[in-house]
Amino acid sequence: MPVAFRKASTEWQGTAAEGGGTTTFVSSQAGGPFPVSLTKRADAEDKSQTNPEELIAAAHSTCYAMAFSNVLSQNDTPPTKLDVDVRVTLDKAGEGFAITKSELTVNGDVPGLDQEQFEKLANEAEQACPVSNVLRGNAEITLKATLSA
Repeated sequence: MPVAFRKASTEWQGTAAEGGGTTTFVSSQAGGPFPVSLTKRADAEDKSQTNPEELIAAAHSTCYAMAFSNVLSQNDTPPTKLDVDVRVTLDKAGEGFAITKSELTVNGDVPGLDQEQFEKLANEAEQACPVSNVLRGNAEITLKATLSA
């Protein structure tokens, strides 16, 4: 039996090359509508629209932060703070495109741990993260974990 269902929706008008749309978080009503378009998808200079890669990065960073907080709490070393960044890469693949990499970076303030323990638990959390598990086998996942001094 599923634990939860979540819904987002996108309304699109026009062709892929010339059209555009909006994406909305339906279940939470936490955001949107966010503008999206294929022509702006790979434009690093345009900050006016989101894209699937940014949405995946947001999902991965959120999921990983939750998973790592849980692993640390189960270790009796709950975090004071975790800062998680994710960079998702879209590459050319044959005639099309593919998401090839998700780079996790976590910096954490966790009393009672040294860097080696922090990295070990960070890796355990990556293996437990449901979004990592969806991406695994389809995209390379890297992890850089740094314990704040």
